[in-house]
This record gives sequence, structure tokens and C-alpha cells, in this order.
Amino acid sequence: MKEIKIESTLYLYENIEALPKNAFSLMQEAIKTREKAYAPYSNFNVGAAILLDNGEIVTGNNQENASYPSGLCAERTAIYYAGSQFPNAKILRMAISAGSKINQTIKPIPPCGACRQSIAEYEIKQDAPIEIYFMGEIGSVIKSNSLSDLLPLGFDKSVL
Repeated sequence: MKEIKIESTLYLYENIEALPKNAFSLMQEAIKTREKAYAPYSNFNVGAAILLDNGEIVTGNNQENASYPSGLCAERTAIYYAGSQFPNAKILRMAISAGSKINQTIKPIPPCGACRQSIAEYEIKQDAPIEIYFMGEIGSVIKSNSLSDLLPLGFDKSVL
């Protein structure tokens, strides 16, 4: 047996004000779109904002449905819109903010597994990393330089 060690490097910012200016403004967009989420069942709103290499900012929020699996997360809403409207643009950066209507979220909330897989697809497609910043409603923000730091040993087209 051989041990395989996997390491990821993430960066912790004390709060949103500590972010670089370009990430700060993108996170503000994620917060604004989070407030428009449709989450009547979970009461958990998520907003995502994506900066493309053409300067466009695309946003998305979670959209729930009484048939739970039929809903869609904020990250996938945004990334699929970016892919459909700007198919040749590269995604440079993504900001995510998540908040509960029941309890204030103060810890950074990363993308779920399905969203990580979807983001990975675009990172592989564009052959360039996507910076990801994520937070709760308030408090610290975590930055990942690439989705591969959040999803090591990812599944991709090379195995098909």
C-alpha cells in the first residue's frame, strides 16, 4: 500500500472589507443577488456573481421547488447562464454568499458537491483556474485559487 497525500491551499480574509477591491465588488454583487433568491422551503438564500474575461458580471441565486431535486443552486444558475450567454468567455472569478433566514451565517459556506463538479467542468473547458471567494452573511471570507483546491481527484472527460 502506498499513501497518497492531497493538499489544498486556501486563503482566509477576516471580513469582506479585507478583500482586494475587485473581489470586494464582486462579493457585493453576490450579496445583492442572494437577497433575491427563491428559497421558501429551506429558508437558505445563496447568491453567486461571476466575472468573465470580457468584463461582464453574471449573477445567479438559488431557485427552489416543492419537488426539491428540481431546484437549482446559485452557483450553477450563474455558471450555466454565463456558459449559455457568453460561451467563449473565460470565467476569472466567482463570489458566493450564503445566508439563512433562521440563523445568521457567520462561517464561509463553500459550494456543494454538484456545484463543485459543474464549476470544475468550466475550469477544464477553459483550461484556466477560476478564483472562488465564499462567505456566509457576515464574517470571514475564504478564497480558493482554483476549483481543484475544493475538489481534488475530480471526475472529468478524460475518464470517459
